[in-house]
Amino acid sequence: MQNDGPCYLTSPEDPHVCARCAGMGPTCCHVTPGNEEFCFPLSRSEWERIVDYCNDEGGFAEEGNSRPFVDTMRRLFPLHDLEIEEMFPPHGTHMRLASDDEGYCAFLASDGCRLPREVRPWFCLLFPFWVRGRMMTMFTASDCLVCRETRTLEESLALIGVTAKEVRYIFGRLKIAWGLAPETEE
Repeated sequence: MQNDGPCYLTSPEDPHVCARCAGMGPTCCHVTPGNEEFCFPLSRSEWERIVDYCNDEGGFAEEGNSRPFVDTMRRLFPLHDLEIEEMFPPHGTHMRLASDDEGYCAFLASDGCRLPREVRPWFCLLFPFWVRGRMMTMFTASDCLVCRETRTLEESLALIGVTAKEVRYIFGRLKIAWGLAPETEE
């Protein structure tokens, strides 16, 4: 999916709420400086997809596999402890999206993400939702306008313009990108 133009194009497919959130700030595309280690990692296939699109212009950071990070990943994927420990060995590293000095994602613009939706990491497309077996939940993120403007999962899905089926599909793709069985009940 090579792109001949600049990497930093805004996708017209962004849900209106995400574009509004980016203009208002802070957003889910922000991490408190000093907590970058807890940014969701990029799988090799996600990293390659972004590099191919951006002509290798950067936007990534290599992060150490700290014990708190690995424990967080294990909480997110509770039935995959062994796989998580193998993916993120002590003294190893992983890739994540880079952030600026204020903690904003390198790909965030005032009107949303500069990456087209088909290039974005699965976690970015999934947020603020998460799936555990048959149960779909939401992160309680005060920086997410969807979380601030809705009270129920159904309202949140509607505001973003996705269905529960689409969220489950994205979650399955995220697990496949990491080599985790998507059909595993959690």
